[in-house]
Amino acid sequence: MQTRKKYIFLTFLASWLLLFFFGGDQLRRFAFFSRRKVEARRNWPHWTDRSLLKSFADPEELLSDGDPSLPSPRERQAARLSVYKNSRCRMETCFDFSRCEKHGFKVFSYPRERDQPLSESYSKILASIERSRYYTPNPEEACLFILSIDTLDRDHLSGQYVRNVDEKIRSFPLWNGGRNHLIFNLYSGTWPNYTEDLGFDIGQAILAKASFYTESFRPGFDISIPLFSKDHPQRGGEKGWLYQDSIPPKKKYLLVFKGKRYLTGIGSGTRNALHHIHNGKDIISLTTCKHGKDWEKHKDTRCDKDNVDYEKFDYQELLHNSTFCIVPRGRRLGSFRFLEALQAACIPVLLSDGWELPFAEAIDWGKAAVVGNERLLLQIPSAVRCIHPERVLAFQQQTQFLWDAYFSSVDKIVSSRTGCSRTCMPQHLSSPRPFSGSSPSEKFTAFIRAISPGGPPSQPLLRLIQAVSRSQYCAQIVVLWSCEKPPPPSGKWPQSTVPVTIIQGREKLSDRFFPYAAIQTDAVLSLDEHTSLSTSEVDFAFVVWRSFPERIVGFPTRSHFWDPEQRRWGYTSKWTNELSIVLTAAAFYHRYYHNLFTEYLPAGLRELVDGLAACEDILMNVLVAAVTKLPPIKVTQRKQHKETGMAGAAGGRRFSQRQDCLNQLADWFGYMPLVSSQLRLDPVLFKDQVSVLRKKYPRLEKP
Repeated sequence: MQTRKKYIFLTFLASWLLLFFFGGDQLRRFAFFSRRKVEARRNWPHWTDRSLLKSFADPEELLSDGDPSLPSPRERQAARLSVYKNSRCRMETCFDFSRCEKHGFKVFSYPRERDQPLSESYSKILASIERSRYYTPNPEEACLFILSIDTLDRDHLSGQYVRNVDEKIRSFPLWNGGRNHLIFNLYSGTWPNYTEDLGFDIGQAILAKASFYTESFRPGFDISIPLFSKDHPQRGGEKGWLYQDSIPPKKKYLLVFKGKRYLTGIGSGTRNALHHIHNGKDIISLTTCKHGKDWEKHKDTRCDKDNVDYEKFDYQELLHNSTFCIVPRGRRLGSFRFLEALQAACIPVLLSDGWELPFAEAIDWGKAAVVGNERLLLQIPSAVRCIHPERVLAFQQQTQFLWDAYFSSVDKIVSSRTGCSRTCMPQHLSSPRPFSGSSPSEKFTAFIRAISPGGPPSQPLLRLIQAVSRSQYCAQIVVLWSCEKPPPPSGKWPQSTVPVTIIQGREKLSDRFFPYAAIQTDAVLSLDEHTSLSTSEVDFAFVVWRSFPERIVGFPTRSHFWDPEQRRWGYTSKWTNELSIVLTAAAFYHRYYHNLFTEYLPAGLRELVDGLAACEDILMNVLVAAVTKLPPIKVTQRKQHKETGMAGAAGGRRFSQRQDCLNQLADWFGYMPLVSSQLRLDPVLFKDQVSVLRKKYPRLEKP
C-alpha cells in the first residue's frame, strides 16, 4: 500500500514539473487573459494604410451634411418638441366646437395695430380672410381667430421678424391658450440649422405652415401650405401654361434644374449632388455658388465652371420646354420652385425627404408629382424615362387643375386653408354637402320668379305655368313670390298636371339662387314671369341640358368684350356670333350651383347683386364659368327674348349697371372667368325643307 502511494505521488510531481518546464509561459499569461481580451475588443487594428481611411461616423452625424455645426437628429427632435408642446392636439381635443354651434363657421381677424408693420404677404392673407364668405367683424360670432401679428417670417436674422410675440398674444383676452386660433408661417428657424422654432409658444393653436416636417405635422389639425413669394397675386392669378397646342407632351428637355447650390449647411448635400445627372442634352442641371455675401470664402473647385454654365440657360425657357422639373429642398423643405413648376405644367420631381406636401390631406400628389428620395438621386433620370406618355399628359393636366384650383393666388391658398378647417367640423356643424349624382335626373323643376305688384297672378305668368306644365319632363313648378303683397290664394292659380308650390321671397335678387328645399330635382329651369316659351322649346332645351349638366343651357344670350379705349370690360346684347352669358330668365342648370352661389361666394358679392339691378344672372354665369372653365350653351328659340324695363332712360341705366357689375366681378375674381363660344344647338332637321312629320320638334319653326 505504501509503495502504491509512493508511485502516485511521484507521478503527480512529474506531471507538475513537465507542465512548468513546457507550458509555464502560457500559465503566466492566464492571470491576465480576461483583461487583455477586453482591451482587444476596445482597440481597432493598426492598419498600415490608416491615413487613407476615413474614421467611422457616428450614426447621428449621417444627417448633418458633414457640418459639425448642424444639429443631430436627436437635437432636432428636441427642438421640435419645444415648439410643438401640444403635439397630440386634434380637432376633438384642442378645438372648442361650442363656439361654432350658433353662428356656424365664422372667422375673425384681430384689429391691426398701427405701430405694428405687416409684410406684404401677411397683408394679402388678412385681406383674403376679410373678403371671404366666412369672415365676421364680430368676435362673439367667431369660431376661428386669426392673429394680427405677422408670424410669417420667424427667422430672427430677418428684418420682418417680430419680437416679443409671446407677450403680445398672451395679452389678447380671446387667446385662451391658443384654442380656436390659426397661425400662419412661411419661414421658421435660422442659420445654420433652420429648425422649426417659431420663437413663441403656439399653445393649442392650429398651424398653417410651409416646409412642414411630416413627423411634426398633426393630421386633421395642422395644414401644410406652399411657400409663396411676396409677388404672388392677391386674386385670380395667371393661368397655367398647358394649352391644346402643347400636345403631345414630349418637350425639348426631359428633366431640368437651375438654382442655387449651398456650399455648407443644411440642404447642401442634395444640391451639391445634382451635377451628377447633368448630360447637357435632355437633362439640364445647373447650379451656382454665386449668392450670399461671403460665397467666395467657401467656394470649391466646381464653382467657377458652374457659374459660367449657369448663365447659358434662361430659367423661364427651361420651364417652358421641359417635361419634368427637379424641386429639391433648400435651406428648408419647401421652395418657390414648387409653384413655378405647377404653373408651367412641368411635372415636379420632389427631392425633399420628410416634407408634408401642401394640402396633402385633400390632394393626391401621386397624380401630379414624382416624389423621389434624396439618397437615390441617380435613379431619377431612369425613373422618369419609364413613365408612359399618356401618364405624362395626365400628370401635366393635373398640375394645371391644382394650380388653378388651389395655388394661383393668395385668395385660393387661404380659402383652401380655411376650407380645410371647415371640413374638420362635425357633420351637424358643417354646411350641407354639394349635390352629387352619376347621371342627370329625368325630370326638372321650373323655378319662376314673380315680381308683379300684387293681386292675382299676371297673364304672362299664367301662360308660362301652363306651357311648362305640359312638358313631359316637368316634375314640379316652384314660384318665388318676390312682391310686397302676399301671394294670391290657391284658387287663383291655374290647374296643373304637376304640383305648384309658392315660396315667399325677401324681395332680394339673390333669393332666386338660394338652395330651397322645395326644389327636388337636379335640373332647374330658371324663368322670369314675363318669359315666353313653348312646350317644345322647353323639352328640347332639357334634352340638351341632360347631355351637358355641368353647364348653363338656355335661350337669351349676351356677350362680353374688352374695350381698349375705356380699359374695362364691356357688355353687349347685340346678336353676334359670340356668346358668353345665358340669361337666367330662361335657362337650365344644376341645382348644385344654388349651393355654390350661397355657400361659396362671399356675402359681399351677394350684396353687390342685390344693389345692382339685373346683376344676379351675370354672377351666376361667372360662377359656373369659374368652376367649369366652359362657356354656356345656347339653344334655338322661336321668338327673340326681350328684357323688361330696357326701354328709354331706365334701359340705359340698367345696361350701365350690368356693365358695372361685370367689371366689379372681374375685379373680385382677379380675372375674367367668362368663356366665349360660337355654338348654338338646334334640333335635327331644324329649318330643313323636309316634311314636318319627320321632325321631332315641329312647333319650334311655327311663328
